[in-house]
Amino acid sequence: MSTPHAFASAGRVLTGAILVSAVLALSACKGGDAKDKPADEAAAPVPVETEPVVRRSVAATWAGTASLEVPRGADVVAKTSGIALAVLVEEGDVVRAGQPLVRLDPDRARLAVLQSRATLGKLENSYKRAQQLSGQQMISANDLDQIRFDLDTARAQHEMAQLELSYTTVTAPISGVISQRMIRTGNFVQINTPIFSIVDDARIEATLNVPERELRVLKRGQPVRLQVDALPGETFEGVVERVAPIVDARSGTFRVICAFAGNEGLRAGMFGRIRIDYDQRTDALVIPRSALLEDGDTPAVYTVRDGKAVRVDVVLGYVDGALIEVREGLEENAPVVTAGKVALREGSAVQVVGENAPAEATAAAPTGEGDTAAGEAP
Repeated sequence: MSTPHAFASAGRVLTGAILVSAVLALSACKGGDAKDKPADEAAAPVPVETEPVVRRSVAATWAGTASLEVPRGADVVAKTSGIALAVLVEEGDVVRAGQPLVRLDPDRARLAVLQSRATLGKLENSYKRAQQLSGQQMISANDLDQIRFDLDTARAQHEMAQLELSYTTVTAPISGVISQRMIRTGNFVQINTPIFSIVDDARIEATLNVPERELRVLKRGQPVRLQVDALPGETFEGVVERVAPIVDARSGTFRVICAFAGNEGLRAGMFGRIRIDYDQRTDALVIPRSALLEDGDTPAVYTVRDGKAVRVDVVLGYVDGALIEVREGLEENAPVVTAGKVALREGSAVQVVGENAPAEATAAAPTGEGDTAAGEAP
């Protein structure tokens, strides 16, 4: 005869068996679903950002850096020595050619002029008397020639003394701006010693050392754009002034001189970033440089077709800043992947996010309000 305890034990065994069978059946169903599901559908799509291929003008440029310099400048030197009685200009002053800059002590030169003038006057009188005596045949022709020679010598010495006196006023040899002053009032100035530097800032130049492969494309008169670190956001226009006809065999470069109009902001010695536009296409297909893949010798990009990543080889053209021309491989408006391309492989499922995401994908995405309403529905 069975006891109540026996019936209870048998019931627990039966219940446990039923639970185990249910778990095994559920596991089998899940395993079967995973096996039946294709691998490409099981992988989560890779989020990417895209940009369309667009048409716009693109310029072929060569970019380089150089320090700015002035083509015309001069060091002002004293042509005579003396004490600087007055310094008439300071650094930064604009001067014109012939303008007085310094006045030196003129006393010694003035006395030399007076002395030479007296000697000259004496010889002029002697020559007049000698001419009268020569007419009366009371003086030989040789004596007359000697007096005329002494007179010419005295006249030259007088002119030299006057020139030395003029040197006591130092003048500007060219028009420009005083860039450096080396003396002060009261200093003793030695002859042929530089005392000022003048630069003509009406014209600024920059000399570029360009690789020889660019020799065929860079020509005189091509437009140039200049930016300097000291003036961020400003661009200055210029032209290619000269192109050297030879290549330096040691460096493999040739010199290109670019000229710019003088500007209050531009100064000699500034560091400039220069771009020379040597060609332009007005209707070119362009893509961002960030779309290019760097994993092979052939330029390529990823485009998106039917939600899948497709690798496309392209033929590139001109590079214009952050854009690059595509000559072959893509059509206008084709989307190219600009972000997320590192995780892509041929045929990878993708999800376009960002500003260029498809409108239907944006519309299908659940909103926060929809989630709340679904949570509140009974």
